[in-house]
Amino acid sequence: MPTFKTKNFGPVSYQPGSVVEFPNGLPGFEEQRQFLALNYENTKPLVFLQSLADAGLCFITLPVKCVDPDYRLQVSDEDLGELGFAPGHRLQIGPDVACLIVVSLQQSGPTANLLAPVLINTKTLKAVQAIAPEPGYSHQHPLVPPETAVCS
Repeated sequence: MPTFKTKNFGPVSYQPGSVVEFPNGLPGFEEQRQFLALNYENTKPLVFLQSLADAGLCFITLPVKCVDPDYRLQVSDEDLGELGFAPGHRLQIGPDVACLIVVSLQQSGPTANLLAPVLINTKTLKAVQAIAPEPGYSHQHPLVPPETAVCS
C-alpha cells in the first residue's frame, strides 16, 4: 500500500484505487490532478482533498447537503463528459456523484463555494470542479454554526 507524507496529516497510506483524478486539474491548480479524499472521525463531516503532488496543498470541503439540503445540482455537458456521463444526463448526488463544497476562511467567517462544487464520479473517481451554468449560488455562501447544520 503506497504512503504519502502530507504537511497537515503526516504519512497517509492509501489504496491505489482510491485516488480521485481531476483530468484537467482544478481552476488555478491545473497541474494538480491526483487527490485523496480524507475523512477523519473527529472532523466529520469535513472531507480533506489532499493533493498527491504537493504535500502542502489540501482543500477543506463539506458534502453539499451539509451546507444546503435543497441544493440544485447544475452541470454543463462539458463537465458531464469529463465525469464520464452522456450530455444531458441528470446527475444524482449520491448514486452518480459525490458533491463537495470547498470551504474558505474569510474575515467575516467561513464561507462555502456553492457556485462551483467539486463533483466526483462515485464509480470511476474522475472529478471536476463544475461551475454552475446558471447563476443563483454564491462562491462565498456564509456557513452556519456547526450545531445548526444537518447533514444527510
